[in-house]
Amino acid sequence: MEHDPKVHDLHRSVAACNEEAKVKEGKSIVESLAKLKYEVQHNRELTPLPSSAGSDIESYNTQLSLLSNQNAKPITWFTTPWLYAECYLYRRLSTLFSLSTHWQKYDVFSRQKLSTFRSSRPAVLELASRCKSLISDLQNPSVKDKKSPEELAAAEKLLFTEMAEICLWGNATDLSLLTSLTYDDIQKLQGAEARKKAEANIVVNDLPLAYEVLKQVQTSSSSDNERQVDIVLDNSGFELYVDLLFAGYLLASGLATRVVLHPKSIPWFVSDVTPPDFAALLNALADPQTFFSSPSPDSDSGDGKGEEGKASAARLTEQEESDVKFLFGHLAELHGEGKMVMRASEAWTGPGSFWRLKAEEERLCEDLRGSEMVVYKGDLNYRKLAGDVMWPSTTSFSHALGPLGPGSGIRTLALRTCKADVVVGLPDGKDAELCDTEGGGGSSGARKWAWSGKWAVVQFCNGKEREAVEL
Repeated sequence: MEHDPKVHDLHRSVAACNEEAKVKEGKSIVESLAKLKYEVQHNRELTPLPSSAGSDIESYNTQLSLLSNQNAKPITWFTTPWLYAECYLYRRLSTLFSLSTHWQKYDVFSRQKLSTFRSSRPAVLELASRCKSLISDLQNPSVKDKKSPEELAAAEKLLFTEMAEICLWGNATDLSLLTSLTYDDIQKLQGAEARKKAEANIVVNDLPLAYEVLKQVQTSSSSDNERQVDIVLDNSGFELYVDLLFAGYLLASGLATRVVLHPKSIPWFVSDVTPPDFAALLNALADPQTFFSSPSPDSDSGDGKGEEGKASAARLTEQEESDVKFLFGHLAELHGEGKMVMRASEAWTGPGSFWRLKAEEERLCEDLRGSEMVVYKGDLNYRKLAGDVMWPSTTSFSHALGPLGPGSGIRTLALRTCKADVVVGLPDGKDAELCDTEGGGGSSGARKWAWSGKWAVVQFCNGKEREAVEL
């Protein structure tokens, strides 16, 4: 177990602790982690989770019982549905800490998440510079006055497309997309070529439709009407950073007056955002020189010497530091004014798909119906939206949403780079075409093209409209 990242992380924290009771309890959790790993590797039976670990545990144990009854024998790690096994793993991992006395709030993935964000320094600095100019332009009416209504409309639509695509690709962001993040040069050839290159890998792209809906709501609403957009977050680190920039853009452009960000309530799938990750990122932006230039307090040097053997990174220039601090001030102001809020819920870490939300999470669904659009980030959220079902690839996105589809009162926009087999809404023949690409799966029957994150889908369903769903 010494090479398991979770165990190594906890070992370090236990070793740095001087409190005897906390050390003893930490070592006990390490042993429990070892036991959990052994059970997975040796296909042991899944056992009910301790009911005292939270109100959501009942749904996990109920689902486990149903699966066992359907299978007519106990469920093991290799025989349970994959989505349930994944969720159960992280929920059980969380109980090891939440039921402890000294380690209740400990996130075994926190170091890894911060380290990943620190390694994204070049992209963070580039985006900070570009977005500083963008925010200034959006807040300056004279910039817009220089363009005709037609030019302004085209520029605003393209700007939404670029910001949304940066949000889509997250850590895979091509910095060439950032060449046109101003009103003045948004239609330059270089930026257009970069967009076309990136958009070639978006298999289905409903961004124009999503933009038109948000724009229509904006133009038809009075200035004092609240227009809320919700974002169900995926990964922390750089992806959270670009999600915050996208949220800030929606507010600065007037497409939304309030953005609600939905993180996970517990450490989840290694890198998913939790509320403390949001605070940690803002702290990093508040003092970027220390965060990006100093040796990381949360990582080893790799040579066994610890921090003494780890060199500092190059210091930020005054301009780079100023750009990041400006961005921090802007985001902190939006958060302080209640225009950008975090709202965690156990609903996002349940054991099944999001089809259950309408029946089991009535209050959450009511909130989402009050939103102009709910943006779901990432692969797991997409799988849960589609029920984690291996639909025919031509199945419509609105049908795959089930209870969250047409007539639900919820507008859904999925921004997803494909990293699993589940995919819907493709044109006829597109799946076969992608399978025939290099490494795409070919005649193997495996949809390998959808595993690597090279391809993406952007899909929209206007659940505020009622339409017949063909079965």
